Amino acid sequence: MTNNPSTLYRGGMLYCPSEPSATALLVRDGRIAWVGADGDAPAADRVVELAGALVTPAFVDAHVHVSDTGLVLSGLDLSGVRSAGELLEAVAGFAAGLPVDAVVLGHGWDESTWPVPRPPSAAELGRAAGGRRVYLSQASIHSAVVSSALLAACPEAVAAPGYDGSGWLRRDAHHVVRRVARASVTRAQRVAAQRVALEHAASLGIAAVHECGGPEISDEEDFTGLLAISGARLPEVYGYWGELGGAARARELGAVGAGGDLFADGALGSRTAHVSQGYVDGAGCGHGYLSGEQVRDHLLDCAAHGMQGGFHAIGDAAISTVLAGFAAAAQTLGTDRVRSARHRVEHAEIMDRRLIAGFVEFGVVASMQPAFDRLWGGAGRMYETRLGLERSLASNPMGAMHSVGVALAFGSDSPVTPLDPWGSVRAAAAHHNPVQRMSVRAAFAAHTRGGWRAVHLDGEGVLAPGAPATFAVWSTPAGVQGGLPVLQAPDPEVRGAEDPTPLPVCRATVLRGEVIYEEGSSWAR
Repeated sequence: MTNNPSTLYRGGMLYCPSEPSATALLVRDGRIAWVGADGDAPAADRVVELAGALVTPAFVDAHVHVSDTGLVLSGLDLSGVRSAGELLEAVAGFAAGLPVDAVVLGHGWDESTWPVPRPPSAAELGRAAGGRRVYLSQASIHSAVVSSALLAACPEAVAAPGYDGSGWLRRDAHHVVRRVARASVTRAQRVAAQRVALEHAASLGIAAVHECGGPEISDEEDFTGLLAISGARLPEVYGYWGELGGAARARELGAVGAGGDLFADGALGSRTAHVSQGYVDGAGCGHGYLSGEQVRDHLLDCAAHGMQGGFHAIGDAAISTVLAGFAAAAQTLGTDRVRSARHRVEHAEIMDRRLIAGFVEFGVVASMQPAFDRLWGGAGRMYETRLGLERSLASNPMGAMHSVGVALAFGSDSPVTPLDPWGSVRAAAAHHNPVQRMSVRAAFAAHTRGGWRAVHLDGEGVLAPGAPATFAVWSTPAGVQGGLPVLQAPDPEVRGAEDPTPLPVCRATVLRGEVIYEEGSSWAR
């Protein structure tokens, strides 16, 4: 054996467009040393039999909140509740096993699917939790319902924008109570939650994630602690720190960019996304949190520190403000310099041709979540409730953006939607609006190579000699077509329709030659 043993993976099906007949690959020193047919394979120190399994580049999830994901995976998941009564029952059952001074943390309720779209009051939550403090974030994470005890512990929230005595808080009031609630989580609990989330990601064929942190969504200790475990037999973490004018601080914290959840607006689910036309189920057009001048100055700050920038922007009014800031920054820096930075916009849900053209002009990477359309798009769902059917069908226009060359990087925004990379690929290929559908191959590229390109690692996300040996091994129960799994989508007109074909199952995930997940010894289809 050598100090750096080589491994030959053979007997599989490789997604390698440049070598479509390839069935094997050789890994040496963390890189792919050779790709080809089994019969031509070179000698290796170790041989892994793929038994017909599919090998593809591993996924990158381009927008996650790792600690929150881990807390949901190991705590109170409310994504399945279908009424205020069910939510109260879930809280009561969970709280019963906690100390009386504990904070009940939960996530994922979505009132838009309930017969009566209203969450419980602060008093009702308090009674269900036996008087404990309760913080339950809505699916969008841009609002939360809290108990009377938690409101009492946050008196400054009363004067903050977004406060409501019912206990359903938005905007600044929500940020106040969120900080207090998260402070109840110990460092050991956070590290444990981060590991749970990253291990789960690896089991789904995800080799890297983009953590979107910032002072309004997490804290510096959480952020740096997560970066410290990146790649330690776990997926790699690329951090974005969303603080206005905080490029220098982002660099100090180890971030790759000063962006991510730097909020230009809120979310559609909480009616805080900044839209140009009013919500059809409530007053107003949401809230814009930044001006064009602030966007400009942040981008100039990023340029001064050699950092990638970015913004959370969902509504068309917010995106318009962000692009005005890009145009102003380009007047100082020049368009080519702005483009070369590959600044990002997270979500980009409500777009029109003018805004899409702005993304092309300034080389903006669109970090998008196909599951948003799967869960909330189409007739009778949340987007239609908030925006009306016509505007809802124009949302999340990833197909139109891809067709004109906008760089896409797909993710989940977990725990807003679950980590589910093949489900996201299928959602992009089966958009509720046929005009916005992408090919499976294009969607897969956005969820693999697109994520690497978004962090300026252009040579990753491919199975080719010289590339990093980062890939996943899959069982494909529905078969393979064109080198990728068959991903037949449920009928979009049938709400709650079961998926007609099972998604691929991850058998192993390899990151730079190291196995970070393995499901037993058999990878047979």
